[in-house]
This record gives sequence, C-alpha cells and structure tokens, in this order.
Amino acid sequence: MKRRRLLRYAQVAMLAGVAPGVVTQLQTAQAQGGGSLNIQWLGHSCFLFSGGGLRILVNPFKSVGCTAKLRSPAVSSDLVMISSRLLDEGYVEGLPGRPKLLFQPGAYRVSGLKIQGVRTDHDRVGGFRFGVNVGWSWTQGGIKVVHLGGIASPITLEQKILLGRPDVLCVPVGGGDKSYTPEEAKTAIAMLEPRLVIPTQYRTSGADPKTCTALPLDDFLNVMKGTPVRRSGGSSITVSGGNLPNPGPAIQILSYG
Repeated sequence: MKRRRLLRYAQVAMLAGVAPGVVTQLQTAQAQGGGSLNIQWLGHSCFLFSGGGLRILVNPFKSVGCTAKLRSPAVSSDLVMISSRLLDEGYVEGLPGRPKLLFQPGAYRVSGLKIQGVRTDHDRVGGFRFGVNVGWSWTQGGIKVVHLGGIASPITLEQKILLGRPDVLCVPVGGGDKSYTPEEAKTAIAMLEPRLVIPTQYRTSGADPKTCTALPLDDFLNVMKGTPVRRSGGSSITVSGGNLPNPGPAIQILSYG
C-alpha cells in the first residue's frame, strides 16, 4: 500500500504533463552546447549533473539495503530521471522544489536538451523479476552522458544505436539479480566504447552487510585490469572535452563525500 502511494505521488505531484516525445519547457538556460559538466556522486547510482544551466538528478534512492547508511540525496534540481521505481534508484519522495520527472523510455526535449530513455531489462529473465530498466542518454555542457541505471541484460544493437557512444558512461558493476556483474559490465563497456567509465552500484561502507549482496569495487577493477584508473579524491569531478581520455576508456573512481 505504501509503495502504491509513493508511485501516485511521483506521478501526480511531479509528472504533470510529461510523456515520451512531448516537448517540456523549463525556465532555465539552454543546456546543450560547449563548456564543461560537473558530475557529483551521491552514492549507489545517484548523480547530480550540473552544466549548461541545468541541474539533473539521476536515480535518487531511499536509504535501505546497499544504501542503508548513505545520506538521502534530496538535493535541488531542475530535472529528475529515474531508471526504475525500485527504492535504490527511483525514490522521489521529499525532493525539494518542483523538478520535472522522467521515468519512461522515449525521446524527450527539455529546455533544448535532447534526452533519450532506452528500455532494457532489469534482470536476466526478460524483465519478469524486476521489470523495466531505463538507460538515459543526453548531452549536457558539451559532454555526452549515458547512465545505464540498474541494467542486467546485454545491450542489443538497437539499444546501442539509441544510446550512442558516450563520453561518460555510468555502469553498474556490483552484480546480483538486477545489475551487471563485473564481467557483464566489461562487455557493455566494450560495446559502447566510452571515453570515461564511472562504476556504480557496488558495495561500499554505506551498505547494510546483512541485506546488500553487491560485490566490492575491487572485483570490477580486477576484471578491468590494464585499464587506466583515475581517482578524484572527492565526490565530484568537472569534465570537459580537454580532460577526457582520448580515445579511452579510463575508469573514474569517485569518493562518497
């Protein structure tokens, strides 16, 4: 019952009039073009992308399971995108302001920003266990971003075309029933050919050890041995065309701040 109330809240209070293919206007500056993009990791697969006059929050979560000891990512934003309605990547209750919310696959235009939501499976059995996952693709501040959400299924050729080749790829690596194993993540990286890879959804000190089954980051790094690794020392980085690896990929590790 509580879950149904949350979904009604998300749809009624925040979605008002947003549907796939519909042009949605925000009172912000033009978001696409040259410049740079600030990427702040808020834990698990939640990021705040700031650039081109927009603040985009992806996959806010409820503090439970693998996010049990993490702070609520209730930060101000213009637009919220979620990959599913699971609590670890689609918890929108209590977000400040009145941001627009995208949660369905489709093509969108938000204040000049073209956004593609690509339907994938959230498990390895055709979505029968955990349903649909939405991978998001957009260009902000001149940087092409692909956030794969909690994908667990292989990327098809059609999905690859829709997602495009990213400058920055956020990919789950912790395994389990509803996200990529390190080996599956490596396959997806090879297919999409990003310049910079940010691993997500792995076990951190913020997890509940009794309920979180995600693998630690080192398991992914061992699988990707030989790939350059960058460590920021903080929870955010600023990315521009000049500081991206060329051709890539390199792995970017952010610290939870």
